[in-house]
Amino acid sequence: MAHPIVVKGAFCMPHVTTSFANNDKAFYSCKFQNSTLQFSGKAWALQCPGEPRLKSKSKVWMSVQQVTTKSKVSVTPLNLEDAKDPPLNLYRPKEPYTATIVSVESLVGPKAPGETCQIVIDHGGNLPYWEGQSYGVIPPGENPKKPGTPNTVRLYSIASTRYGDSFDGKTATLCVRRAVYYDPVTGKEDRSKNGICSNYLCDRKPGDKVKITGPSGKVMLLPEDDPNATHIMIATGTGIAPFRGYLRRMFMEDVPSFKFGGLAWLFLGVANTDSLLYNDEFTEYANQYPKNFRYDTALSREHKNKRGGKMYVQDKIEEYSDEIFELLDKGAHIYFCGLKGMMPGIQDTLKRVAEERGESWDERFSQLKKNKQWHVEVY
Repeated sequence: MAHPIVVKGAFCMPHVTTSFANNDKAFYSCKFQNSTLQFSGKAWALQCPGEPRLKSKSKVWMSVQQVTTKSKVSVTPLNLEDAKDPPLNLYRPKEPYTATIVSVESLVGPKAPGETCQIVIDHGGNLPYWEGQSYGVIPPGENPKKPGTPNTVRLYSIASTRYGDSFDGKTATLCVRRAVYYDPVTGKEDRSKNGICSNYLCDRKPGDKVKITGPSGKVMLLPEDDPNATHIMIATGTGIAPFRGYLRRMFMEDVPSFKFGGLAWLFLGVANTDSLLYNDEFTEYANQYPKNFRYDTALSREHKNKRGGKMYVQDKIEEYSDEIFELLDKGAHIYFCGLKGMMPGIQDTLKRVAEERGESWDERFSQLKKNKQWHVEVY
C-alpha cells in the first residue's frame, strides 16, 4: 500500500511504482513551497540540469529508494534447543521410522545436466535432528547384489534446520540428484543401472510412505559456542544440503538462543546457471546481510579460471586464498560437502597456495584438524 510522505514543506503522493529484482523504487510527484529539501540533516538546493533555479511552487520529479528488511521467521517448538547433545540413531535399519512424503519438486532449470529434487518429509516430530546431520533412507525391494536381502540404507544430508521448512519441527528436507546411467556406446539410458534410492525418492508423490533411519553424523554439526565465528563452506552439487540448513538458521529463523553475528562465506560449484541450487535464498541473504554473508559460485560450463580452463570450486578458493588463509589463521571453520572427487583438486590447490606463501600445507592441515576447524563430508 502506498503512503503519502512529507518532505520540507512538500506533500507527495506516489505517482508510479515499479518493482525491481533487488529493491523497490517509487516515483513521487511533489509540489514544493520552497527550493530546499532536508535529508539526513542536510539541506539540498533543488535545481534541474539546464534549468534555472526552481521557484516557489515549482514541480519536481524525485526517485525515492525504499529499503525493506525482512523479519525473521518464528520457529517452534523451542525445546528443540534444550538438548546438550545431538540426537543419534533414534531409528535403525531393522526398525526404521515410517515417514510421509509432503512434497517433491525439481530444483533445477531445463538446461541443467540432470535432475535434482527437493523432497520434504513429515516425521511428525518423532525424528529430531540437528543441522549438519543425515537421514538414512531404505528403498523398497531386494538388494540386487544380495538377492533375498532388503536394500541397504542410503544416507542423505538434511537440507533444513531442525525446525524444517514448515518451521514447526515436524519435517525434514532432502536434496537429491537423480542418478541416471547412460550407456557410453549407445548413449541410451540403462534403467537397470540407475540409482535405486535417488530415483525412488524423486518419483515419490505426496502422501507416500518412506522408511527413514537416523539421524546420524557429528562431523558437520554447526559449532554454536561462538555466534560471531567465521564459517567457510565449500559445496559441489547436492553437497549444498547441510549449508542450506546452517544459513536458514543463521539468517532466516528467529531462534532466541542463537543470534549469529559472524561471517558465513559460501562457495557453490555446479555445471551452469540452471544447476544452481537454492540460489534465490542465498542471493536474498547476501542482499539482507552483506556484512555477514558472502556468496560465490563456480559454474564449470560457463566460467573460466585464470588459466583459461573450466572454473571449479578449487579455482574460486585459489582466487580468494589470501583472505581464506587469513580467516583460518583467526580460527575460521572450513567445511566441504559433495562428491568424493572434489577433494583431491581442493587439497592440491590448498597445498600449492600454501607453498607459494612459503608455508607447509601438511603442518597447517594438521593444525586445522587438531583445532577442529576442518569438517568434511563426501560421498
